[in-house]
Amino acid sequence: MSTTSYAVSAKARSKYGRFLTDRDYASILACQSVPEVMVYLKSHTHYASVLSEVNERDVHRGRLEMLLRQYLFNEFDTLCRYDSSVSAGFSRYVIEKAEVEQIIRFLILLNSNSTDKFIFQFPAFLAKHTELDINKLANARDYEEFLDALASTSYHEILKPFKPDEKGRLPVSDMENKLYERVLRHMCELIDKRTKGKERQELMSIYRTINDYSIFSRILRLKKYYNLSPEIIKSNMLPEYSSLSPRLIDRMCEAESSAEVFRIMQSTGSGRLIDKIGYNYAGDIIPRVQYKLAKKNIHFSDNPSVVMISFMFLSETELMNVISLIEGIRYQLDPKIIQSLLIR
Repeated sequence: MSTTSYAVSAKARSKYGRFLTDRDYASILACQSVPEVMVYLKSHTHYASVLSEVNERDVHRGRLEMLLRQYLFNEFDTLCRYDSSVSAGFSRYVIEKAEVEQIIRFLILLNSNSTDKFIFQFPAFLAKHTELDINKLANARDYEEFLDALASTSYHEILKPFKPDEKGRLPVSDMENKLYERVLRHMCELIDKRTKGKERQELMSIYRTINDYSIFSRILRLKKYYNLSPEIIKSNMLPEYSSLSPRLIDRMCEAESSAEVFRIMQSTGSGRLIDKIGYNYAGDIIPRVQYKLAKKNIHFSDNPSVVMISFMFLSETELMNVISLIEGIRYQLDPKIIQSLLIR
């Protein structure tokens, strides 16, 4: 292992050591307003550098979230500059995830006839890294114009088969699934091509487990909210990057109830994590699984690429927590409810 590879692990673990503590979370929960949260983040946390010049009296929640996301992106970018067999791929992974988030945000705005808000909420830091034509996308007012804006990108072919329904609404959830499948596929292909031995084994184990839970969560959602047939549900899976057998996936798709789907999943190696993570709803499981895997690997893995991706997952989790705190305090939710939303 090269000196620079050791540096990746050391740098990621050092950054992780500055994450919010239980005391920080308790202090933020005690805040009465978003400006108070801002003051605390500026004065006592590793977010101080990105917030130092922002006036807490004037800050808008959307602006605050944007700054925190920019900080997170810069942290990832710094790590990805180190010499690593998969660092360039990780960098592309981070950008692809950010692009997909923006495409989904645009589709949601399109469904509500609010696309004029897109450009004002677009993260400026992403503009110089993305293949998206931001101006053309911002000026799109219907689905055909949206597709035209994506014509020069690889996202166009993925989304072209989808059409608005008779009310003009798009199946955003299905489109989101296809987009994130692409991100997962690219990451697994990268791991397969550029890694070997224990490094490949650890990385593939992480992503296969995440995909196992993605399949599980999707089956639950499609059954509960859409009442789709087993055949249609199976067509929405990505089984080649899963440790779940085709027969087991079939059993979950054919299950008569959510409880039966849970029982089947819990009989698998991946599914045994369900009882250890705690969750509020099915969609809450995947980020909690990622957190559980990442927290273990950042402490115990010897592979820099595994430590790097674990740091990314943990950073994303902490940002989700901060956003949940900001939203909860903004709407004056009971601190116990806010705390239940945090992934720790």
